[in-house]
Amino acid sequence: MSTRQLVTATELSAYQVRAGVTYLRDVAAAEHMTPLTWSRRDGYRFSAEPGDWIAYERACVRTELTRIARLISATVEPHAARLPDDDWVQLVLGQLTGVKSALGLLVRAG
Repeated sequence: MSTRQLVTATELSAYQVRAGVTYLRDVAAAEHMTPLTWSRRDGYRFSAEPGDWIAYERACVRTELTRIARLISATVEPHAARLPDDDWVQLVLGQLTGVKSALGLLVRAG
């Protein structure tokens, strides 16, 4: 179900629905060994199909790769260009570049 559908069905606020979904993802899914996934077509659901899990994981990895790449290009690289001797920015740039590379490998593997 979509967030909007869950709000309507439960008569909870959008915040309460998101908090409940977070709980399900963090606690209930792990306890019952059934991942909670989301797709545009089906919304949130527990699925017993490994293909659904993999599709969701791939989508999440692509999203995080985009976020990290934008953080690097829009914030960290300009900071490093202005203050090239700043230890903090060099540490952040190195670590995030490694994360970006690892996520890129996962995206290409999928």
